[in-house]
Amino acid sequence: MPGEPEGKPGSRRSAVLLMGPTGAGKSDLALELVRHRPLEIVSVDSAMVYRGMDIGTAKPDRETRRTIPHHLIDIREPTDAYSAGDFVQDAHAVMQDIWRRGRQPLLVGGTMLYFHALSHGIADLPPADFRVRTQIDARAATAGWPAMHRELAAIDPQAAARIHFNDAQRIQRALEVHQLSGQPISRLQQERTSVLAGVNVVELVCAPFARQELYVRLTKRVDAMLQAGFVDEVRALRETKGLSAEHPTMRAVGYRQMWRYLSGECDLAAAREAVIIATRQLAKRQLTWLRARPRAVWVDATHPDAAAMMNAALSEGGLQS
Repeated sequence: MPGEPEGKPGSRRSAVLLMGPTGAGKSDLALELVRHRPLEIVSVDSAMVYRGMDIGTAKPDRETRRTIPHHLIDIREPTDAYSAGDFVQDAHAVMQDIWRRGRQPLLVGGTMLYFHALSHGIADLPPADFRVRTQIDARAATAGWPAMHRELAAIDPQAAARIHFNDAQRIQRALEVHQLSGQPISRLQQERTSVLAGVNVVELVCAPFARQELYVRLTKRVDAMLQAGFVDEVRALRETKGLSAEHPTMRAVGYRQMWRYLSGECDLAAAREAVIIATRQLAKRQLTWLRARPRAVWVDATHPDAAAMMNAALSEGGLQS
């Protein structure tokens, strides 16, 4: 992928990464930036790629997307697999098109794995295998994820050292890759090339600086989702042929808890509380990851001049107006 044409003659390729925890207000600030600069929004969200997952992902409405185009939204069915490798390939194609038209991509979202893959490159890993994942999940249901982590440590100590013993998704993927390829995932990940190599990248982090303010926003967001018909959205997804609670889409925060409610495993109040707790935990993980980005410029999402501050950061980063 690197080495392809860089766009219009004389143009400089740039990219803006607008990152932040869930519910921080990234989407609104992105719209402000697009209104003042030749930018196009590229979604960096592992759930927004799926059709029918609108309310639970806070997907921009159709009118907003009609007036301000958003890329990589509604490009897959919820039964489809979609990996970080798929995202990098799709994002690279979109960015090339944006650069060819003399504009710059504004990559916005909270899927930190995707941002990492963009920045550091992606390894050539085998695609997800639903059958293998189901087998791993079945063993984990009996033995527990800490035991699966010990199993991973025996075959790939390097991967196990950087994966938390309760990080089910990453443990599952590492075990799956080993089972499919016969090689440790850590070895396969050693050779990679970033699609942002040679690109002027400006990194912005949008987040309320007061943790309690973020928690208040997240609670309000969950309640707004429920009022907007989130339960009905998940009910409709449950009727999708071939879709089950074990699909990655239905294990996303919010969808997993509402699926349990609709299965009769808990009442709505308990499901709501579980969504709030899971959303807060997700935000904590995102913030931890973001603090390790040394080049990122942090902007308080609650500041009345947040958009102006981001614009100033883009100018300082060499992005032309």
